[in-house]
Amino acid sequence: MEACLPPQKSNVTAHGASTVAIITLEAFAGMWINAFIVCVLCIAWVQKKTLNSNEKILLLLGCSRICLLCFAWVSQVISIIYPNYIYVYSILQLLASFASFSNYSNLWVSACLCGFYCLKIANFRSSFFIYLKVKVDRMVPWLLLGSEIVALAMGIVVYDFHETLLRNNITATCHGNFWEVTSRKDKHLLISCFLSGLVFALPFLAVIFSALFLLFSLWRHKRTMQSSFMKDLSMEAHIRAMKSVLSFLVMYSINFVCLVLTIIYAMTKENIMTLLISIYLCAFPGVHSLILIFSNPKLEKAMLKILSYVKCELFMK
Repeated sequence: MEACLPPQKSNVTAHGASTVAIITLEAFAGMWINAFIVCVLCIAWVQKKTLNSNEKILLLLGCSRICLLCFAWVSQVISIIYPNYIYVYSILQLLASFASFSNYSNLWVSACLCGFYCLKIANFRSSFFIYLKVKVDRMVPWLLLGSEIVALAMGIVVYDFHETLLRNNITATCHGNFWEVTSRKDKHLLISCFLSGLVFALPFLAVIFSALFLLFSLWRHKRTMQSSFMKDLSMEAHIRAMKSVLSFLVMYSINFVCLVLTIIYAMTKENIMTLLISIYLCAFPGVHSLILIFSNPKLEKAMLKILSYVKCELFMK
């Protein structure tokens, strides 16, 4: 069987080398940003012995994004520098499985965060909305647990897909039964792509509806304050919240489109489109976490304190 496997050598194009450099910078910057969130929240957890619902979501989101960036960076480096390893070892299968678990965890926990903000901030008179608003703190741990179960299930599906794909490729290469293997592979690919697309779409729809409801509520409240001449800080805070939600909606929508494109381009070779998609997908966790830091008073205060300390140290030198 080993004679059927392709040779192991580095085959890096100019675009591939540039992508590795950019993804490395994005991944390490994103890991540092999310590690900062995790550290601040863990210190607060130790001091207060408890965390509120918002902090629980942010803590799990930070952990999932650190894992996502780590596994995504390693798998991208291997797939670009040593693409033939996908046929030789199970390393890339494991990395793809762990990266998928972290990615789905990131998507579902992000959706939980957006839904939580919608329920806490938005104001609607619907009895069902009021019921959810009262019960949301009790629902958060179960929502987070459900998100991790879904992510784990999809990680297993991705590992099984790569395992089957590798086994079929080796069998087809060594024994020549191309038609039978191709039929099985296409069927398995179709099922896996359908599951991936479905699990991508559900949190995306949750984010879309939560963000739109929240934007409508904030816009309506802003109109009320304008008509009653209640300007000042409250109105500025609502405008800033609307901009933050809108920016997240745009970023999350682009991220969703990129994830769908990764499914479409899953079986194609490296090209400019796949490299650009990889660059954006690695940038999203860090950029959005940075937005979350400056929209959270506790995290923003800790970040400004660290930046002022670093600035003082640099000036002293």
